[in-house]
Amino acid sequence: MSKPASNAYRLCGNDLVQIRVFQEDELDTSVRIAKDGSITFPMIGSVCIGGKTLPEACLALETALRTFCKSPQVVIRIVEYNKRRFTVLGQVNRPGTFEMPDEGPLSLLEAIGMAGGYSRIANPSKVTLKRTSSDGSEQIFRLDAKRMARESSIAPFHLKTGDTIVVEETLF
Repeated sequence: MSKPASNAYRLCGNDLVQIRVFQEDELDTSVRIAKDGSITFPMIGSVCIGGKTLPEACLALETALRTFCKSPQVVIRIVEYNKRRFTVLGQVNRPGTFEMPDEGPLSLLEAIGMAGGYSRIANPSKVTLKRTSSDGSEQIFRLDAKRMARESSIAPFHLKTGDTIVVEETLF
């Protein structure tokens, strides 16, 4: 079942989309976006829509179709979102891998909440987040979740697909 996509959602690899071209029924198609963000579309071939919002993706297809259609009107609907996951380990009540919500960003504190919150011996001041970027390099972030929760002036730390969070334990 699909959820309504906001204009802020950016299409990504493995999303399944339905594309309709007004008054061009033979061009209507459902297609899964490749990992590189491209799709293969009738008459125009490969088009990159990954990383674009729905309106931006519609515009990209309309621009490419103008060679074949006078004034194409494209509508794209997300049929199935890519399964975006993150992992929470260490001193939380339910460690494991979780799915990110389809809409909107997910903060570090929300992710810890999804893992059941801190265990009795957790040290919220010592949270490590490991992130692997698209080029394969690894980044390590040392975060103070206790301070994030206490001080509203600190901007939330947003997760990305594949992040691994480790909540350390308190040393007695």
